[in-house]
Amino acid sequence: MKVVILAGGFGTRLGEETELKPKPMVEIGGYPILWHIMKIYSHYGFNNFIICLGYKGFVVKEYFMNYFAHNSDIRVDTSSNKIEVLNNHSENWNVSLIDTGLTTMTGGRILRIKDYIKEQTFMLTYGDGVANINILKLLDFHKQNKKLATVTAVQPEGRFGFIKFGDNNDVASFVEKPAGDGGWASGGFFVLEPGIFDYIKGDDTIWEKEPVEKLASDRQLNAFKLDGFWKSMDTLRDKQELEALWKSRDPPWKVW
Repeated sequence: MKVVILAGGFGTRLGEETELKPKPMVEIGGYPILWHIMKIYSHYGFNNFIICLGYKGFVVKEYFMNYFAHNSDIRVDTSSNKIEVLNNHSENWNVSLIDTGLTTMTGGRILRIKDYIKEQTFMLTYGDGVANINILKLLDFHKQNKKLATVTAVQPEGRFGFIKFGDNNDVASFVEKPAGDGGWASGGFFVLEPGIFDYIKGDDTIWEKEPVEKLASDRQLNAFKLDGFWKSMDTLRDKQELEALWKSRDPPWKVW
């Protein structure tokens, strides 16, 4: 089964980090966040990827074109330019790097890779979010419910402290960054049937708007609730928090 990753956005809220590279190539612990996402899928046996490129897509292409060399121990004979691979640490990935346009919206990027999907069930996620999600359980849930689309529902961490008042406006309790306010949001990590392409009109279609809204109104969208860790790298603050978790040596999304 193929895994489609949207990696074409500008990532403007990450400031200097995305001046020279697209957001999915911003590193956490020395590895692009795109690599972390692919490692999650790979851990569950999904190694066939389609990366939807846009802004500075050549950076992603160069990364994977040189991936084998960068992840192998090699011996170089400079007199003959002979290269011998001593030990290979590369993953068994098959990666298709597809230019889906500089300004194409998320729905348009999905539509542009239709010919690479054919008539098969596929997975889709964003190139900036990680989670300790069990992909096999997600896939089983999708198969059991027999809908065109399944989205992973998450409860994002609150941005601010939560105050509960007493009778006289005294603070009865204070919780720093509570785990959401009880509401659920889309965390990506979709499982989709090829019928979803009928819901996308063209390059200007935003996947999260008309297509997903119509799928919901047609009762063709299910939600797989994730009670565990999920985080999207939208800002420099998010990057710093993910970096701190990685350095803790027990990052919650590191399922491999």
